[in-house]
Amino acid sequence: RSLPLVTIDGEDARDFDDAVYCEPVAAGKQQGWRLIVAIAEVAHYVNIGSALDKEAYDRATSVYFPGRVIPMLPENLSNGLCSLNPEVDRLCLACEMQISSQGEIEDYNFYEAVIRSHARLTYTRVADAVVERKPAARKAVANVLPQLEDLHAMYVKMDRARRKRGAIDFDTTETRFEFTRDHRIKNIKPTIRNDAHKIIEECMIAANICAARFIAHHRLPSLYRVHESPDDDKLEELRGFLGDLGLRLGAPSRKISPHDYARLSATIKQREDIHLIQTLMLRSMQQALYRPENVGHFGLALKHYAHFTSPIRRYPDLLVHRAIKHIVQKRKKRDFAYGQDTMNTFGEHCS
Repeated sequence: RSLPLVTIDGEDARDFDDAVYCEPVAAGKQQGWRLIVAIAEVAHYVNIGSALDKEAYDRATSVYFPGRVIPMLPENLSNGLCSLNPEVDRLCLACEMQISSQGEIEDYNFYEAVIRSHARLTYTRVADAVVERKPAARKAVANVLPQLEDLHAMYVKMDRARRKRGAIDFDTTETRFEFTRDHRIKNIKPTIRNDAHKIIEECMIAANICAARFIAHHRLPSLYRVHESPDDDKLEELRGFLGDLGLRLGAPSRKISPHDYARLSATIKQREDIHLIQTLMLRSMQQALYRPENVGHFGLALKHYAHFTSPIRRYPDLLVHRAIKHIVQKRKKRDFAYGQDTMNTFGEHCS
């Protein structure tokens, strides 16, 4: 509770399921970081097989509409008891990681904890403070500024490591709708992703990697977030289209890799038809699914990936939490509530 964990979200966010803390530590002769990602504790309040649990499973996710949310869990849980609101004690499941000077995960540990968020920050305020370095913004977050700067320094290295392994980063633009009082569309604006969004994204990906590795190591049934290699037929269609434009996607003689997509993305950045090409690249890939088999994530270029960081709004994350808690509490594998067949059913439903 004394550790200055903070939440960083959008201005209109109401359920806070992740808090972060970062500090520099010695990693051999170089500096690395200690990163803690604390995730809202939902499994404590939603018992297996309860009415709450059945309804959460039926809904599978919260659904976000412009200006309105249909939550997976009742709001007194999603916005109240489970939400990591500032200056109140909250239960969480924490992933503590050792990040190397090269931005890679060297070690990790999971444990149950009580935290007290020290600030509810927004992406805009954090970017203004640590990227734009605006004096007023820096003054407003002075009590947590050192760790925000450590987070940004760590992110720069993690982003470099992500690019090195060949993760695909499409430069797409999301939109935000503004409405009049009688719910007519007033405006449609692009949402700008700044470095603060990317800091949190990298922290969450890191925690999700650790969750998948942890469960795989202990061989407990759970759901992984898997993204398989592109289908051969769709790949050939895409290559035919690209050939007409004088572009190439990997060598046809070898298996396609995320690096090939990443290289093509970099090649087309200055083209006027970038959005058309990116759309067709996206369509050539398979959809990400929830499955109990750990077959990796093609788009992120990862061997292990699970959804751990949003149990308030995604049922698969709640299942992952239950598996991790079972392991952390040193309970016997045979006493776990779920088997492989159940997870197959859950994966199909949640996907």
